[in-house]
Order: sequence, then C-alpha cells, then structure tokens
Amino acid sequence: MAILRLGGQRLLLGVLRIASPRVLSSPFTMPPKRKQEKAEETPAKESKKVKTDEFSSDAKTSDGKKWNLKIVSWNVDGLRAWIKKDGMSIFEKEEPDVVCLQETKCSDDKLPEEIKNMKGYKSYFMSAKKDGYSGVALISKKEPLLVTYGLDDETHDDEGRCITAEYEDFYLVTAYVPNAGRKLVTLDKRMDWDPKFRKYLKELDAKKPVIMCGDLNVAHKEIDLAKPKGNKKNAGFTPEERAGFTDLLAEGFVDSFRHLYPDKTAQYTFWTYMANCRAKNVGWRLDYFVLSERLVPNLCDNLIRSSLYGSDHCPITLLVHL
Repeated sequence: MAILRLGGQRLLLGVLRIASPRVLSSPFTMPPKRKQEKAEETPAKESKKVKTDEFSSDAKTSDGKKWNLKIVSWNVDGLRAWIKKDGMSIFEKEEPDVVCLQETKCSDDKLPEEIKNMKGYKSYFMSAKKDGYSGVALISKKEPLLVTYGLDDETHDDEGRCITAEYEDFYLVTAYVPNAGRKLVTLDKRMDWDPKFRKYLKELDAKKPVIMCGDLNVAHKEIDLAKPKGNKKNAGFTPEERAGFTDLLAEGFVDSFRHLYPDKTAQYTFWTYMANCRAKNVGWRLDYFVLSERLVPNLCDNLIRSSLYGSDHCPITLLVHL
C-alpha cells in the first residue's frame, strides 16, 4: 500500500481487493448465511447466553425494500481486553459488512494479528500518540475507494479520533468524540471539536451522503439516559454538549435511532461498571448512527445489541438498503 500526505492528512491508497464468492445488489459482497442452530456464549464470567438467531432481521425501508448493508459500531474500551472477552464473536453473530470500533487504546505496533489480518476483511486503524488512549478502527469487507484519517486538525488528530471511508455511494465516518471529563475538565476541548467535526461532515455531505457512527459522548435528550435530573452538570449531558448535537442535526443530519423510535424508553448503550448499573439498566445512550437526511428513505433499522458484553458499551447495528 502507499500513504500520501495531503494538507497534513494521511491518505491510504492502493490496497489489494478481496476476491468475492458472489455478487449481490448490495454495495458490499456478503457471504452465504451460516446455519444458526446452536447458542453461543459470552465468556463465563459474563454468564449470559446469546443465540445467533437473535441477530437475524427482515427489516425493510418504508417502501418495502429489505436491507442489504449492515454496519456495526462498538466502543470496545480497549481492543486487546475486548478480544480476550470474546468481542470478536460479533463478526460471527452479525456477519457485518463493516465494523467500526472506538476507544481501541492500542498503538499500531501492539495491534493483535487476529484483528489486523481478518480473513475477508480489510482493517484500518488510527491510534493516539499517547499509548493506551482513545483510538478508532474500521474493518470492512469491501475495500473503500479511499480511507482518510482525522480532521486535518493536529490537536484532535493526535488523539486518534476519526476515520473516514469513501465508498461508491456514501461516506462512512467513525468517530470517538472527546469526553468533557469528570468535573468538565476537558469541556473546552469538546467545544472545540464539535464545530470542527460538524464542518467536516457538512463538507463530505456536499459530495455524497454520509453515515456517521461512534461514541459521540452525549445523551441528546432526557429520554436518552436513566437519570437526567441528576446529570445536567455532568459530562455527556451538559447543555453545551446537547446543543452541539442539536446543531449537527440542524445541518441536515438525522439521529437514525430516534427517527425510528422517537418515544422508546430505557434504550441505552453505555453503563458504568459501578453499582451494578448494567444489571439495573441504569445507562446512557451515547452511541449513534447519524445519517444524511437524504438517506432516511434507505433506513431499515437501528438496533441496540444490549445482550452482547465485552465492554462498558454494547454494540449498535445499522441496517440500510443501498
């Protein structure tokens, strides 16, 4: 492969193409479905059984077209720990076209071989300069036309927060948005990120529709966390962070989950490890698929996979017809 630097941005070009057993109408090639007969388990310490048939779906667009593209997003809270907790079983359970990971916390030289060289997938990583911090990954069946890293902003790019993959008909962006921190010590960093990221997405959207996913570190509305009244001055639910997300939606983007399920309660993607919060479902919806408005007719479903363990977040799955 070759890496080209343009305006401070790293471009990855010339990746070998993957041979495909058959071609579907989807923008991605999907292998034949495996038989779904046996239940699979998360690690023993998680003590939770998950059946593979829980991941099948007949979701369709509003005009009756069945999904043909599946994207999974998951904040793994440490890639190597996630692998040890059987996180990679998501590939067998979901059979996704693309998996986007956030908070990988792993430098390039420490990436496990099983995730770097997955059969049938191409893997792209952006790590932070600081080892064990932040980081994102994008793992795709189909080779993107182009993969770019970061926002062309040195401060944020040094923290490994964003990968963009360009496909024929859309851009896919995965992001790990800065956390405002305990006592809001990094709220200024977050407030610097939001307008820059919004501008970046708007520039992409002017060329092709955008699918953006990741841990956005904000619960947008009171319905999006279990205890809104006690968290209005805490990271993830401050007026500033919530307004930043509102501003993004106002620029022609849609929170796909709330578009489909505007009034659905107790739907969370993150639970602190403290106080047995996951078992009690005292959580936050911090993980999103945000779409360009013109992709709404292509939307089939947005699923929160709360039955899957391996992190303090659970994965979310987008189904679209393209």
